[in-house]
Amino acid sequence: MDTYSIILKIIMALGGLGLFLIGMKNMGEGLELAAGSKLRILLQKITSNKFTAMLVGTLVTAVIQSSSATDAMVVGFANAGLMELGQAIGILFGAKIGTTVTSLLMAIDIKAFVPIFIFIGAVVITFSRKNNHKYYGQIAAGFGMLFLGLSLMSENLKWMGESDAFRSIADNLSFPLIGILVGIVFTGIIQSSSASVGILMALAMAGVIQNLNEAVFVIFGFNVGACSAALLSSMGANRTSKQIALSNFLISAIGAIIMTLVTIFLPFTSFINMLLPIEKFGLASQISATHITFNITITVILLPFSGIIEKLTTLILPDLNEEREKMETVYLDTRILTTPPMAVLSVENECKRLGELAQKNYRYAMRAFFEHDAAMIDKVHKNEKVIDFLTSEITRYIVKINGLDILDSDRKTMGVMYSAIQDIERIGDHAENITEHAKEMMDNKIKFSEHAMAELHKLDDLAAKLIDDGLTMFNAQNVDFDLAKRIIETESSLDSHVKRYKYNHIGRMNSGECSAENGTIYLDMLTILERVGDHANNVAFSIPRNKLNNIVSRQS
Repeated sequence: MDTYSIILKIIMALGGLGLFLIGMKNMGEGLELAAGSKLRILLQKITSNKFTAMLVGTLVTAVIQSSSATDAMVVGFANAGLMELGQAIGILFGAKIGTTVTSLLMAIDIKAFVPIFIFIGAVVITFSRKNNHKYYGQIAAGFGMLFLGLSLMSENLKWMGESDAFRSIADNLSFPLIGILVGIVFTGIIQSSSASVGILMALAMAGVIQNLNEAVFVIFGFNVGACSAALLSSMGANRTSKQIALSNFLISAIGAIIMTLVTIFLPFTSFINMLLPIEKFGLASQISATHITFNITITVILLPFSGIIEKLTTLILPDLNEEREKMETVYLDTRILTTPPMAVLSVENECKRLGELAQKNYRYAMRAFFEHDAAMIDKVHKNEKVIDFLTSEITRYIVKINGLDILDSDRKTMGVMYSAIQDIERIGDHAENITEHAKEMMDNKIKFSEHAMAELHKLDDLAAKLIDDGLTMFNAQNVDFDLAKRIIETESSLDSHVKRYKYNHIGRMNSGECSAENGTIYLDMLTILERVGDHANNVAFSIPRNKLNNIVSRQS
């Protein structure tokens, strides 16, 4: 074969590789977007039960078609405080099983139907108006492109199988250390064991790899190399994230050692050959079967010892018991943006944290006012800086999410969250205003009459109740009819009390019981507490409109 023909075939093979990778990416993204909130609900149900976590990891990876993506996602969740090491280890095992789905699909010979999948996907994407339907088109088109790329690669790499030089290289892959290192480096570069296995299958179909002995150790290396995504993702993350990445590496590395010993001392490849004769099923099917067997076997062997893996991980990377700085987000992590449903959940959790901080600041402020406690004033000022910071960071994160291809329901949720944090921040601002009055009273030794203090205590009780109930309903993101009714009644009671207390204050001013200086602070406090109640009420009903309609229909 002349040089020109070889160059042309290399270009075609590279085009096939690009088509294969794009197809895999599009299919995974389409599946993930089609799953939408179901994926988030699934991940929310993760418990400390390692078998449940394994099943979740299997299902999620089967959906997004990449164990590397799942591993990196888990690291992001841990860094966002959504997952502990014990929970993550089960998911990591499941991810290794879930990633085998891609190789199983690629082992099926459907070349004749590939153009149909691409055509159907293109039609659906072009003519569908609903996003959900477009996602299904993306899945179909991605599936077709994946197989078309695989076919292009195998067809244009056949010349390599006829080359003595490439055959010599392939023969060397049957040595365990060489095969594993090649697999690790290759997958470390392309960041996907599924893609690596697909490329290896294409080389097998092209005749470059001619028997399972030349592929088996490379496959083991693929699974170790796939850990690189989680290791890279953990850089700069918290301790738990680093521990999860290390656990993932330990599982794959120990698994590779076990399976290498099995292959050397037991007839593992002979077993695969007996199960799927190469003459009937082909080497590509054997590669897929080896990949599946590796991941299922190490899960069966190592999952019961996940507690030991966790202890080994913490022995290598012990917990530092470091306290998180206050001036930072806890749940927001840019790595989670690759999984929009979980990014939405992280915003909800950060908004809950913001609400709790504003709630705490209000209580500190009222303690400073009633008890003349200077320490409470300092706490309010420090927390207010954090509240302002969080509001800004959450807003930026919401903007990033809205720039993604997300479900309409998630986009509405982001709108609700944006609206809520404005009201939550205002509660924090009013808390700071209260401390200013507290400091003024302390500096000038101002005291209110018993009647005035009793009235302010009453308003404080109502405002605090509104904040508590409002955050309860907001955090649930659902309408509890009885709770909603109580919030409405409390807010109405607060407004009516403010009006009555203003009238009472005029009477005390006329009788000389209150001075003009005291009166200014008192009236300002009435206004502040009324506005705190208004903002708390707004927060309570910061819920998607379709859920609010339920309460409207019940009232009518």
